[in-house]
Amino acid sequence: MELRSKQVLVVGLARTGMECARFLVNQGAKVSVSDLRSETDLENEIHALKGLPIHYLLAGEERRWLEGMDLVVPSPGVPAANPLLQEANRRGIEILSEIDLAYRFFRFPIVAITGTNGKSTTTTLVGEMLKANGTKVFIGGNIGAPLIGFAGGDWEWGVVEISSFQLEWIKEFRPRVAVLLNLSEDHLDRYPDFAAYCGAKERIFENQTASDVAILNRDDSLVWGMARGMPARIVSFGFSEVDQGVFAKSEEIIWRDASTEERFPLRHVKIQGVHNVENMMAAIAVAKAIGMPAQIIQQTLEKFPGLEHRLEFVREKNGVRYYNDSKGTNVGAVVKSLASFSAPVILLAGGVDKGGDYGVLRDGIRKGVKRLLLFGAAKEIIAKALGTLTETVLVDDMEVAVRDAHQHAQPGDVVLLSPACSSFDMFRDYAERGRVFKSVVEAL
Repeated sequence: MELRSKQVLVVGLARTGMECARFLVNQGAKVSVSDLRSETDLENEIHALKGLPIHYLLAGEERRWLEGMDLVVPSPGVPAANPLLQEANRRGIEILSEIDLAYRFFRFPIVAITGTNGKSTTTTLVGEMLKANGTKVFIGGNIGAPLIGFAGGDWEWGVVEISSFQLEWIKEFRPRVAVLLNLSEDHLDRYPDFAAYCGAKERIFENQTASDVAILNRDDSLVWGMARGMPARIVSFGFSEVDQGVFAKSEEIIWRDASTEERFPLRHVKIQGVHNVENMMAAIAVAKAIGMPAQIIQQTLEKFPGLEHRLEFVREKNGVRYYNDSKGTNVGAVVKSLASFSAPVILLAGGVDKGGDYGVLRDGIRKGVKRLLLFGAAKEIIAKALGTLTETVLVDDMEVAVRDAHQHAQPGDVVLLSPACSSFDMFRDYAERGRVFKSVVEAL
């Protein structure tokens, strides 16, 4: 893609916007950056780009800023309904997602992983398998560093976590291996309905051909329904036994094709929970699709410690186990986290409502939750949906919630932070929320 002397507007100066601006300048583009925040609010970001010939358009959104632009690159956090994007679209100005821009400068194949839950764990696990096999690989995307920072690099593979936001403006983005883990309600504060959210996720397969691989969860009817008419070679994973694909039994995961079968025992695997069995099945499907040996796959499964903030064991005190699942930011994640415990659970939940249906949690709450502690902006909404199913208490903050759980827990119980909400009412992000939870637990 020739960018020299092109007029490019980057919309949004968060981490991805900064990396895009830097890349575009290095490619010889004439770069402008717009952001609703003021110069004072963006002091750190502007300082990080100091010395680069960037024109800043701040503290607003004015359509005149599009005059003369050849290309617009929105940050993932900027919704498609944004007035600048809508106007650029109306004027016929090309709009490209950051991942599509980066892809045009890749000279190596990528594995792209999306889904409502499990993306980070599966992406990291696949990346670790490739590293263990001696492959020069990067892990990036929604999980960490933006893809644009790897453009032009000398890599053998890229393993990338992709969100629905990043897929909204793709045109050529084409993973050699694309994975859709699952679909449940999420980000309905951004999308008009669940179907629109699912449609954005499905775009990960849009440009694949018969030489590519699509890995689908056959236990998820919405995901499996996308297999019809898909040009890529399909590999499925799920709990039921199949003639070809990946399936799980109580103590092992089995990969099977037309002529071969490989078994991966789980007795020495560190990560636990139903959702992690699904993540491991998907990772094995990817690894076998790109020809990795069984020994490397097994070694990686057994060494992998799991991710911080995703059903992370914090400590045991007085026979009570405490788990940090702060990354459980939607109801689907909480359903699977609750299913991972047979012990009685004291559940800590709440934050910013994302428009999901909390009723999906009713069975899990009724069967396994002995006490529900709610905090944050959505606590009354959640209490209205679930509060009659178990003992429910509304609290002011995380510290009060943890101390209440400590007082009411009995030996053998589990105290689980799994919020079903985003964190932005009380915390910078889910990671800060998880760290606060852990610090309060450690101080008990």
